[in-house]
Amino acid sequence: MKKTIGVIGGMGPAATCDLMEKLVALTRASRDQEHLHVIADSNTAIPDRTAAILHGGADPTPELVKTARRLEAAGAEILIMPCNTAHFYYDAVAASVSVPVLHMPREAAAALKAAGVGCAGVLATDGAVQSGVYEKALSQAGVRAVYPSPPMQEQVMRLIYQGVKARSVPLGDIPVRDILRDLRDRGAEKFVLACTELPLAFSELGLLADCLDATRALALAAVRAAGGEPAAADPW
Repeated sequence: MKKTIGVIGGMGPAATCDLMEKLVALTRASRDQEHLHVIADSNTAIPDRTAAILHGGADPTPELVKTARRLEAAGAEILIMPCNTAHFYYDAVAASVSVPVLHMPREAAAALKAAGVGCAGVLATDGAVQSGVYEKALSQAGVRAVYPSPPMQEQVMRLIYQGVKARSVPLGDIPVRDILRDLRDRGAEKFVLACTELPLAFSELGLLADCLDATRALALAAVRAAGGEPAAADPW
């Protein structure tokens, strides 16, 4: 029996749409009825996670919990949260509902481990980096994490917020190749796109080689958990 997936979305809206597209693409189906039932709540009222974690901004927990409960009440049997930084609040969200909530960083870490990656370069928001959301997940999987140098991390944030969220800076104006070179110099064998805006940017720039898309890892895990037939063996 297939289960209904609930998407705690809106962080940001384009990243939510990307996750939805990947759920469809990663489900083997020849007709509509073979796809999974998905309920999405693109709640753009959820406050910025990095601002809350690092700068005393509004706490996103109440809106995250509200969305999780709304999805459960609507019939969702599995919840997924396409925002890596929001997993800082994972325990509170998971405790607020009676259905399973998949953990995006853990799914990404498991995919890296399965691929034999010993050291991964983490591209994420300041909130995800400094809170240790990925450090913990990767460490538990036996994968060493390396992060961009401070000047390069500033460019990662620029890519996420100005390049994708606001679309106020052309993606080509941001030195993404320099960011990747910096991570390779630090020992990275592969890169994990640990912010849901980054797959959008990297796809547009043609730079997905050697990158694990955490959104794709979450989508594939959700397809499996919901009883769908996966269209891929792994998220790479």
